[in-house]
Amino acid sequence: MSALRLFHASDIHFGGENQAAVAGAAQWMADHPVDLAILSGDLTREGQPREFEAARAWIDALPARVVVTAGNHDVPYFNIPYRALMPWKRFDRWMGDLKAPPPVGGLSYAGINTARGVQPRANWSKGQISMAQVRKAIGRLRNGAAGSLKLVTCHHPLMEVVGGPMTGNVWGGRMAAEAFAASGVDIVLTGHIHTPFVNPYPFGDGRTYAVGAGTLSIRERGVAPSFNCLEVEAECVTVTAMTWQGVRYEPYRTWRVDRRLEGPHEARDVPVAEVLQG
Repeated sequence: MSALRLFHASDIHFGGENQAAVAGAAQWMADHPVDLAILSGDLTREGQPREFEAARAWIDALPARVVVTAGNHDVPYFNIPYRALMPWKRFDRWMGDLKAPPPVGGLSYAGINTARGVQPRANWSKGQISMAQVRKAIGRLRNGAAGSLKLVTCHHPLMEVVGGPMTGNVWGGRMAAEAFAASGVDIVLTGHIHTPFVNPYPFGDGRTYAVGAGTLSIRERGVAPSFNCLEVEAECVTVTAMTWQGVRYEPYRTWRVDRRLEGPHEARDVPVAEVLQG
C-alpha cells in the first residue's frame, strides 16, 4: 500500500444516484482500505431532506473516515426563499460534522464552499470563491506538518477544463488558483463537470494540480460512473479514475504527477500576498 491512499468522489446526486455504482464504490473501499474518503459536493440532486438522509446513511456505512464539501445541488433547489435566506441549513444539519476532516498523517487539508444559494447572474449553478476563503485555506495548510500533502477541496474547477462537457465559470477562480500555486498547494480536488481530469495550473513551478472526479449518478457526461483513487508517495501522486463496468470498477485512466521536493514554503509569503491583493 502507498504511504497515503485517498478516495475522491463527487456529484453522487442522491435522488438520482446510480445505485449499483454507489454500492460498488463502498465495496471497493472495503476491498481497498483508504485513509480518507473525500466527497467534493453535489451529494444530493435537489437538496431535499430525503436525499440528504440517503446520502448520510451511505456515508455512515462506509468503511472509511469521510470529509465533505458542499456543491450547488446541495441547496433547496426549487425553494427560492429558503435557498436565498438559509441555503446551507439542510446541508449543515446532515453533513455539518463532516466538513472538517479527522487527523490524517501526511495530509494537510482545507475545504472551501464555492457554491452559492443565489447569485447576481442567471446561472446559479456556477461557482464563486472569495479572497477571504483563499486566505483562510492557505492559513490552514501552513499549519500542517512539513512534507505533508497540501490539499484543497471545493466543488467547482477553479479554472476551465479544456474539452470539458460543461463550465464552472468560477468568479475569483483564476485568482484562487494562482494563490494556491504560489503558496505551495499540491492538489485542488473538485467535481461539478462529471468527468475525471488532472491538469497542472499554469502558474509558478507547475506542480499545483487540479484534479477532478466524475459522477456516481445517472447524469453521465461521456464517462461511466467513476471515482478517483489517489495514492500519495513522497515523490509523486498517482491518480487513477475508476469507472463502473456494471459489476465492478476498472481503471479508466491513470495520471502520475511529481510532487515538490523542497521544504516548507515560507519564502512564498510575499508573492502570495501580492496575488491576493492584486
